[in-house]
Amino acid sequence: MCTLFQKKFIIPVVASAFLFVGVSFKDDYFEIAKQLEIFTTLFKELNKNYVDETTPAELMNNAVKGMLSSLDPYTVYFNEQEVLKFKINNTGEYTGIGALITRENDKLILKEPYKNFPADKAGLKAGDEIIQIGDTPLADFKDDASQLFKGSKNTKIDVKYIRQGKPYSAVIVLDEVEIKSVPYFAKIDDKTGYIVLAHFNRKASSETREALEQLKRQGAERIVLDLRGNPGGLLNEAVNICNLFVPRNEVIVTTKSKIEKHNNTYKTSQEPVDTTIPLVILVNGRSASASEIVSGALQDLDRAVVLGSRSFGKGLVQRPVELTYGTQLKVTISRYYTPSGRCIQALDYAHKDKNGVATRTDAKNYNAFKTKKGRTVYDGGGILPDIEMEETKTSPIANALLKNDGIFDYATKYYYKNPNLGTKIPVITDADYADFKQYLKAQKFNFDTETEIALKNTLAAAKKEKLDEAITLEYQQLLTALQKSENALLDKNQKEIKGLLLDEIIKRYQYQEGLYDYYIKNNPEIKRAVTILNATAEYNSILKI
Repeated sequence: MCTLFQKKFIIPVVASAFLFVGVSFKDDYFEIAKQLEIFTTLFKELNKNYVDETTPAELMNNAVKGMLSSLDPYTVYFNEQEVLKFKINNTGEYTGIGALITRENDKLILKEPYKNFPADKAGLKAGDEIIQIGDTPLADFKDDASQLFKGSKNTKIDVKYIRQGKPYSAVIVLDEVEIKSVPYFAKIDDKTGYIVLAHFNRKASSETREALEQLKRQGAERIVLDLRGNPGGLLNEAVNICNLFVPRNEVIVTTKSKIEKHNNTYKTSQEPVDTTIPLVILVNGRSASASEIVSGALQDLDRAVVLGSRSFGKGLVQRPVELTYGTQLKVTISRYYTPSGRCIQALDYAHKDKNGVATRTDAKNYNAFKTKKGRTVYDGGGILPDIEMEETKTSPIANALLKNDGIFDYATKYYYKNPNLGTKIPVITDADYADFKQYLKAQKFNFDTETEIALKNTLAAAKKEKLDEAITLEYQQLLTALQKSENALLDKNQKEIKGLLLDEIIKRYQYQEGLYDYYIKNNPEIKRAVTILNATAEYNSILKI
């Protein structure tokens, strides 16, 4: 799956035009020129002759994006407006409201206000539904509504929002917002330090170094590094973070491509902080990219015990390419490989099934590799932990509740029903869980499982063909059976879902910091990590020290 790209088809012509920059096409030059001429002729004649008025820019935009959709989801074209709108700022600093928000129809849902930032200071809470920004009702604004929050520091923005069905207004004063790579670090016990690494922006390694050195000054003799849910970021920061724990000149990651200049080896280049302090790294299925470089490299170098569940498997490397007229292409140029030679990428976008879904290597076809001290590790995409824990895996029913905001919305209800908990840790009782299930039922919550979607699509097709009356009874029976199955899964996975509910509810009262305070005392993965670090013989045995 992770061999270098092979030519299975000629790249469509529009892509070829974009990829000319900096790439040699000696072998394919004639074919590219030929296809480019065909497309140019087609595009001209289509716009000249089509029965209705056409918009050339829109047609081209759709053509390019349609073409790129046949590749991987990380290869993306940005038109002029999108470049201005979505260019990523990797410094971790920007001017804004300091909150996580999502668009939902004619409103913005505030998912999480960051403590002491503008939205929080203005009194906004998670679950608030913003319906107007300044003089602009969101019902009338179909573009990216977050742009309405842009402005210089101290700009005042009036907002109107709905909370628990009632209208409110507030004034948000924009300020500089710094997204910390290390939002939390503390001592779990007298000898164990805990560092949460949430992002890989330009301050990731310096913030991790500062946390590590401060914990050591406070007496920490071992470290738990938490990469769970970290989506990745800057490659050089991943290398520098590894460098905190391993000597100079160690290979951390290599990139391999069909293009020679994209084949690179990245080594540590600085003096480390501590090459012997015992280290456990936590990962889960949402730990991706740079997180997998750190965990995979330190595992391959036998420098850390990796604990949790298999990471996401995002091992494709992108590079932005500036195009004409202010447009841009973010194109996948290579793959990541760990020091032992394992490919990090999980899904093979060059081989898709009949439904257009990228394939994944079967476990029986995984390849074995050796760590620095001879331990056997396997590829197959992502990083497989040395110690797997079921607690880090999310069941399909829990994923549905997270994806479709079942847990988020109930936490909002719980917060306003219990407004005075303060710093107390709530207990999700069986009665609370029964109330949660009833809430889902009353809200007609859609789990949107594959089975549920397929069933709804069948009914929609039947209605189109005027066959719905003939299958109404059978459809209802199937729907009822499906709902009973989903209810049974809610009961079966009650412990997991209660934990997710508790996590979300704690954030409502105590922000992200309060959740981490709770974790270091109660989280099962952290507890297991501490147990491993306390058991020196077991830790040494895993790493063959």
